[in-house]
Amino acid sequence: MKQTAISLFSTSLIFLLSTGFLFAQESTALDSIDQREKYGIRVGTDLSKLARSFFQDDYEGFEIMGDYRVYDNFYAAAEIGSESLPFSEDNISVVSTGQYAKIGVDYNAYENWTGMENMIFAGLRYGFSTFTQELHEYTIYNTSQFFGPDVRDVDIENSGLNASWIELIGGLKVELLNNLYLSANVQIKRRLFQKTPNNFDNLTIPGFNRTYDDSNFGVGYSYGISYLIPFYKK
Repeated sequence: MKQTAISLFSTSLIFLLSTGFLFAQESTALDSIDQREKYGIRVGTDLSKLARSFFQDDYEGFEIMGDYRVYDNFYAAAEIGSESLPFSEDNISVVSTGQYAKIGVDYNAYENWTGMENMIFAGLRYGFSTFTQELHEYTIYNTSQFFGPDVRDVDIENSGLNASWIELIGGLKVELLNNLYLSANVQIKRRLFQKTPNNFDNLTIPGFNRTYDDSNFGVGYSYGISYLIPFYKK
């Protein structure tokens, strides 16, 4: 039920982005407006994390994102947030809770019509996270089926953990109303270093997402809403 709701939420956002993009093109083409482009700071939040927090009982997350147009098609960009990321399989159950920050640049590859402020962009981020990982349950490996699984219920907390990574990001931002934007993006991440618990590993990292034993790579996505505060035009 929760997965269906999240899927419907994602589909509806994609539809809004698509229709909003077309609407922005038509309305701009019809209206003769100021031909100068806006320069300012754009601030918003990640809707996908808010939706997941609502639909998934064991997840909590919030992110503030922003960008500032530095020159022409180049933007300085950053995201800060917090997450409580669960991971559960048949033999283990953990939760990682902490804060993260990402900073980098975006390049807008879309050639806007006069008066438009939409983006189809690619970007690069450096991310850093500090967090605590709690081990709730694990199963002792046993090849014998006679005694059944040996499940241990524990509450072991490992604090002072951290990790850093770089990520490539690609997406779009569409101006639905004056200075109000909807956005969507996907992220490919590469872990640089991490501090892990003794005799264990970081199974999830706030801001990075799920980790894998045989790879330093991860993926992510975001749906956002933001507002542009224009400082000047040129």
